[in-house]
Amino acid sequence: MQPQHIYARREAAYRRLGDRQRQAAVRLSNARLGVALAGLLLAVLLYRAVGPRAAWGAAALSAIPFAFLARRHGRVLRRLRYTETLAEINRTGVERIAGRWGAFPDTGAEFADDEHPFASDLDLFGQGSVFQWLSASHTAPGRAALARLLTGPPPEPGEIQARQQAVAELAPALGWRQRLEAEALQAAGELGPVEPLLEWARQSHPLYAHPLVRFGAWALPGAALLVIGLSFLGRLTWQAPVAMLALHFLLLRTGGAARSQALNAVFRQERELRTYAGMLRHLETRTFSSPWLRDRQAQLRSGRGEAAHLQVRRLSRIAERISNRANAMFLILNIVLLWDIHCMISLEAWKRESGRLLPTWLRTLGEVEALASLAIVRFEHPDWAFPEIAEGRRAGITGAGMGHPLIGDGRVCNDFALVEPVRVAVITGSNMSGKSTFLRTVGVNLVLAYAGAPVCAARFACPRVQLWTCMRVEDNLQQRISAFYAEILRIKRIVEAVRGGARVCFLLDEIFKGTNSRDRHTGARALISQLQRAGAIGLVSTHDLELGELERESGGRIINYHFREYYEGNEIRFDYKLRPGISPTRNALHLIRMAGIELDEEGAP
Repeated sequence: MQPQHIYARREAAYRRLGDRQRQAAVRLSNARLGVALAGLLLAVLLYRAVGPRAAWGAAALSAIPFAFLARRHGRVLRRLRYTETLAEINRTGVERIAGRWGAFPDTGAEFADDEHPFASDLDLFGQGSVFQWLSASHTAPGRAALARLLTGPPPEPGEIQARQQAVAELAPALGWRQRLEAEALQAAGELGPVEPLLEWARQSHPLYAHPLVRFGAWALPGAALLVIGLSFLGRLTWQAPVAMLALHFLLLRTGGAARSQALNAVFRQERELRTYAGMLRHLETRTFSSPWLRDRQAQLRSGRGEAAHLQVRRLSRIAERISNRANAMFLILNIVLLWDIHCMISLEAWKRESGRLLPTWLRTLGEVEALASLAIVRFEHPDWAFPEIAEGRRAGITGAGMGHPLIGDGRVCNDFALVEPVRVAVITGSNMSGKSTFLRTVGVNLVLAYAGAPVCAARFACPRVQLWTCMRVEDNLQQRISAFYAEILRIKRIVEAVRGGARVCFLLDEIFKGTNSRDRHTGARALISQLQRAGAIGLVSTHDLELGELERESGGRIINYHFREYYEGNEIRFDYKLRPGISPTRNALHLIRMAGIELDEEGAP
């Protein structure tokens, strides 16, 4: 069955389940109302017939079924919300396969970095980006981990292969992946950054671990309750409980600002902690076969032997107790029971046992969430290949049936090879023929390959290289930098990376286009020749057909490819097929005439 049909069937099934759960919720709500009204009516009747004690007894008895129904109603509503989330996840899958993923809300725009070697030119973040297309990561650690996979340097071949195995295992585990995503989406819009929580875990408040403080936190409230009770019984004067409560008030005032800051740091993460606990439980209770996933599960085990999700759940329950601070009655409760101090004692105890492990747990969870996003690519495109990572300085890039993953069903795929002795491909062609898109095709597939995902190709092999691009270069008015000078600065960084001994793959689109044709040609020839002599590999797109002479002059280290156009009537058509050699066609004058500029047959005005 095709992936889009699987998504559609699962969505329909969850919609039907949601309808049944919604009906059950309505019935339970009506039953609660019925029990409340019946209890009230019975209490009124008994009050008139028997007296107030009977009325209060009836009210108490009716509260039991009411509480039972309320609990059931809340459970059904939670299940309904979970079911609706799963239905929405499958609808998202249908939309992604249909090419309508551009409306997905998470574009990863905050990860965009114009100074990054290739992220901006390859559309990794922002509207219409790779991140928007494949992300099923919704927690802060998961989104950050996915961004690192897309932008980080290529890892060792063994790590890439381990990720590929993990992605291959997660791809058919559709139900498990979607439930992991649903756990995160239960708190959609509420999952903030984890840095405040991690900063809290690094801080220490040893005072609350002192035995005397822990003893006093129980002894003083016990004494206060005893004094209050004796005062009500008339055994003590009112001054005694007032004195005790005044003492508690002074204790709470001492260090109150620092204590409130620590408590609020956890309280604000209460929703996130519940979400992380649920996701960790989902991860810990599954049996995996791939070494990468099993290693991540092992990182969730602590020396105490208690599962990570149970420890995070304990912290979330402490955070729930802290949430009582928002209650109107909290001031009295806090003064009598020293509630804040008890919460701090519990937090410090948790921190001593588990605090140092929290960063590892959240990082591990994020890494698995990121790989689950890559598994979507494998599930939805089973015909795409896992790339082979070639070793050695002479290894090159080869692709069969290679296309741009973001284009969709309308993509045109091409075969391509850049292997020794060839180091540079010069790609010529007319405007809109596909040169820039092909450069991005190679670049994005390299990014997916290093991340551990399948690539949009029937076969693909590549070496581990530092990827550099120079494609979208703009001026910067604030820094008073022209587009040409910005391009020079970018190319300078590429040259420095090559001189530093890095194995570089460069993608250059219309280099030096901001200057005159003679200087552009001279500069491009020198740059391409220098980069290939230094051992770099790459692709260069250009309108400068004279650069095609480099193939002959380089002794085969530089090769020519081209795209071409054809005409139907007065309209330009493109087949986007990559061909060897220099482009034999041009369309600039035709486009100029389409703009209403009159030219003679020789191209003169």
